[in-house]
Amino acid sequence: MEQKKLTIAVTGLNNIDNPGPGVPVIRGIKDSGMNVRIIGLAYENLEPGIYMPGLVDKTYLMPFPSTGSEAFLDRLTYIHEKEELDIIIPNFDSELYLFIKYSNQLLKMGIHTFLPTMEQFEERHKDNLPEYAKKFDIKVPESKAIMNSKELSNLPKPLSYPYYIKGKFYEAFKVVNNSQGIYYFNKLSAKWGLPVVVQQAIQGTEVNVIALGDGKGNTVSAVAMRKQYITDKGKAWGGITLNDERLLEITHEIIKKTKWRGAMELEMIKTDAGDYHLIEINPRIPAWVYLAVGAGQNIPEMVCRLAIGEKIKPVTEYEYGKMFIRYSWDLIGDISDFEKIIIFGEL
Repeated sequence: MEQKKLTIAVTGLNNIDNPGPGVPVIRGIKDSGMNVRIIGLAYENLEPGIYMPGLVDKTYLMPFPSTGSEAFLDRLTYIHEKEELDIIIPNFDSELYLFIKYSNQLLKMGIHTFLPTMEQFEERHKDNLPEYAKKFDIKVPESKAIMNSKELSNLPKPLSYPYYIKGKFYEAFKVVNNSQGIYYFNKLSAKWGLPVVVQQAIQGTEVNVIALGDGKGNTVSAVAMRKQYITDKGKAWGGITLNDERLLEITHEIIKKTKWRGAMELEMIKTDAGDYHLIEINPRIPAWVYLAVGAGQNIPEMVCRLAIGEKIKPVTEYEYGKMFIRYSWDLIGDISDFEKIIIFGEL
């Protein structure tokens, strides 16, 4: 019996030097062999995923999350009337608040999501990480949320140089003196709002895990990797899957204790002494998800299946030593397509 065709909307089509997860998420869904129609949701008219041949069946421009919930819901309602969406996979931190807040409303319309609860989303914010660590018994670097740049010259001990200064949603910069700190504080607060977080730099190797929780405390999927090549934005431009049992144990513990629902990325520093410090939890699929697909765990497919209520057996095996390398590729398109997306907001 042929499976019903699912219409799946995916955000995050900006495959640039700070890539969104949308393109690899779509590649994972297409690799799964599921019968799908893919709708791209873009926030800017030059997101490369809009123009990549064979990637999306149709694209719609979305209002920025900062425009507010009314514009957001109106636009989704319009798209749903045209496309009859079954599933939406949002891929940006900044839009998750609205998708989580209105997930029940979307479900009444027939649109399924598989996202963390609002409580899970809020408590893992960068500025809440110290409390999170105490609650779930995880080591995290010393950190402090700050509301103005004057606080930088009087940071509480044991915070000291070098430290990282982090935006509310994205971006982090290493700081070695006060004037540098003030410069980045102003830059980050103007771009992402307050608070800005100061976090002690820790010597060691950054290791990451992509994982998927079923919302009941079970880890459905988890793949560990080490960044091999990092851009000036701190993004992985190359990475390799790891066999790291302790790292995966920590991941399972966090998902068990938090009953995490949906995909997540854990960013950790492993010190030379073998201690693991959690530096960030991203509450969504990360941009390097296609490495997990290539290593044997198709997380985008699992997210779709969980969203529509299918039961999924946890996958524990994956191939170690699988590597990914990103590259730039010049897309040749037509100005008429660009004009269509600007004038009509869809392509």
